[in-house]
Amino acid sequence: MSALLRASCALLLLWLSRCCGCRVRIPPHDQAARVARFVAHQCDWASMATVSTHAPALGRPFSNVFSFSDGPQGSGTGVPYLYLTPMELSVQDLQVDSQASLSMSLAQTDYCRQQGFDPQSPLCAHIILTGSVLQVTGLEAEFAQKSLFSRHPEMEAWPPDHGWFFCKFNITQVWVLDYFGGVKLVSPEEYFQASPHPKH
Repeated sequence: MSALLRASCALLLLWLSRCCGCRVRIPPHDQAARVARFVAHQCDWASMATVSTHAPALGRPFSNVFSFSDGPQGSGTGVPYLYLTPMELSVQDLQVDSQASLSMSLAQTDYCRQQGFDPQSPLCAHIILTGSVLQVTGLEAEFAQKSLFSRHPEMEAWPPDHGWFFCKFNITQVWVLDYFGGVKLVSPEEYFQASPHPKH
């Protein structure tokens, strides 16, 4: 083994030892579908863009923040579930046009800060999901409630007279930016087949 290779291995081991305490360990950037699933499960909130139905932004993109969950911690399904009220502006947009995009970033975790990555850096992984928002009922609504309330317990105490209901984000395309070289497209099939965690 050359001296250069030995030095590189030593630096890698040092970096790994320092990162052992990191809560977030992102999958390799050449596994875009896994990265997308990982980000979707690590994040607790997202920015959702709708087509506005309200003046003075009528017909224009309108972005708003929503809490979501893709499943109880450690049991992510990849499906973002939301708890919505018709009183909310974006929900009123969705009642006219259910199409939307959902953006989430590891900037909301400790990962990017620990690594020294700016939220806009490609290394601070983020994903954009495009699709539509659909109300869920029955067993899926029960799972949505479990998923959301386990990670957002405050939701249980939200005013009951606001007409809350459970929805899922029906994904039609996944966009992943986690490294240099531009965005990567991941199909819904690839996304749902991927595991956010390494297989042992």
